[in-house]
Amino acid sequence: MMITKRENINIETCSPGETKRFGESLAKVLKTNDVLSFNGVLGAGKTCLIKGIASGLGISDDLVKSPSFTLINEYDGKIPLYHFDLYRMKDPTELYNIGWDDYLMRDGIVVVEWGEKAEDQMPENRIDIDIEIISETKRKLQIRFQN
Repeated sequence: MMITKRENINIETCSPGETKRFGESLAKVLKTNDVLSFNGVLGAGKTCLIKGIASGLGISDDLVKSPSFTLINEYDGKIPLYHFDLYRMKDPTELYNIGWDDYLMRDGIVVVEWGEKAEDQMPENRIDIDIEIISETKRKLQIRFQN
């Protein structure tokens, strides 16, 4: 499925490749200062979708690794991509120790795995992405533009 405008959408993907291609399509409607909050259980496909977004921004998806132990990875593309993974975060105040507010003000796109762990620190104007496992390869994605 191709995304041509910023609107809420529910889709199902049937493979990791299809999830990645959807991410590439989503990247085309993203803009500087967008914040995306990814939610879903471990193994749902959050990083796979982010690899697609990175690819759509001209970043090699081979470079994209979930920053589980560092909290953040930075990638240079058409628009810089700041990739947070909050899985191991114990307290939302940890975000401020790594410059959360600074990243929100940079000219880039912020993607946050396990965004629900920092709900109160997320800007109101964000994109929420929920990923649900339907089967071993099938995923249900719900994208909501919060404006």
